[in-house]
Amino acid sequence: MLTEFGRFCRKLRIDNGELLKHMADKLGVTSSYLSAVENGKRNVPQDWVEKIANLYSLGTEEYSELKKAAQNSQKVVKLDFEGFDLEDKDTLLALARQFKDLTEDDKMLIKNILQKRKKGGIK
Repeated sequence: MLTEFGRFCRKLRIDNGELLKHMADKLGVTSSYLSAVENGKRNVPQDWVEKIANLYSLGTEEYSELKKAAQNSQKVVKLDFEGFDLEDKDTLLALARQFKDLTEDDKMLIKNILQKRKKGGIK
């Protein structure tokens, strides 16, 4: 099934009159690998958003759309625990393990806390 990232790339290719092979060649990968990424069988490589944005001279709005599509298409996320103490690691891992069991209210509460922090509302 085509991911959000896959739909973005397909539209980009059509708009530029390209085939899957052309984009794959530009990215330095095989057509089958690009297809696997677009269909969610492989994660979107971290450097592809920048590569695609540069290769196709994407504007700010298109770049944001591509970045969001790549993030929404990720199946696996890697966390860098460097600089975290053991208690913080345990907390993050517990959240990841138990997230699917949280209620929608709990998820919204966590999201609100994080958004307030981002906006500087919580010190």
